[in-house]
Amino acid sequence: MSVTATVLAAEDGGGKSFWETAFPVIPHPGELIFGLIAIGILYYVVARHVVPRLEQVYAERAEAIEGGIKKAEIAQAEAAAALQQYRDELAQARAERARIIQQAAEEAAAVAAEIRQRAQDEAERITTAATQQIQAERQAALVQLRQEVGRLAVDLASRVVGESLEDEARQRRVVDTFLADLESAEATAGQGF
Repeated sequence: MSVTATVLAAEDGGGKSFWETAFPVIPHPGELIFGLIAIGILYYVVARHVVPRLEQVYAERAEAIEGGIKKAEIAQAEAAAALQQYRDELAQARAERARIIQQAAEEAAAVAAEIRQRAQDEAERITTAATQQIQAERQAALVQLRQEVGRLAVDLASRVVGESLEDEARQRRVVDTFLADLESAEATAGQGF
């Protein structure tokens, strides 16, 4: 519709005022008052009942989130403490393991030294016993050899001299003299070299 048509319609009168025809968007004063009162009541209800409830829900949610954050921080601190305790226990276990290994090595060295010492003592004992046995056998061999040499010497001397040397005392003197002469001859020969 054009402006002229509007003006003509306004002149027509049709029972409408100029304001109604010229500005059709502006509400009627009664509607305006009713709308303002309705908005006021709505504002009052929202401000009185809805906003406090929303504030309460917001506060509860913020508190729950902050509590969750605090719980998470506490849990994280506990986890860090548990991790540190685990690391400390692990370090102690490693130190204990190293100490046990060191102690076992020392004990093994001590046992090895003790076994070596026992073996050495046993070897010395066996050597001493063997030496003593050799000495005893040597003495026995020397005694037996002297007796044999004495008997042979007596037999030989009896044949050479032509008389019997049956008397045991006489035999011993002859044998002892012969062996003493033999030993002195060996000693002189040993010094001559």
